[in-house]
Amino acid sequence: MSQVENLGRDEMKKRITDMSAFLKEQPIALVQYDESLVRRLIEKVTVYEDKFTVEFKSGMTVDVEE
Repeated sequence: MSQVENLGRDEMKKRITDMSAFLKEQPIALVQYDESLVRRLIEKVTVYEDKFTVEFKSGMTVDVEE
C-alpha cells in the first residue's frame, strides 16, 4: 500500500472520528432544522427522479428512496 493511500485512509478515519465526536455532543432528538449541523456534516445532496443521495463530509453516502 502506498503512502498516498495510507494518508487518504488516515484522513478519512480522522473525519469519521471528528464527526462521531460532534454527533455525541448533540441532543438525541432534533426537533427543528439546524443549519450549522447540516453545514458541518453534509458535503452535498444529489436529487434524482426516484431518489436522492446525501454525501457526508466523511465521504460516506446514503441513498434515500421516495
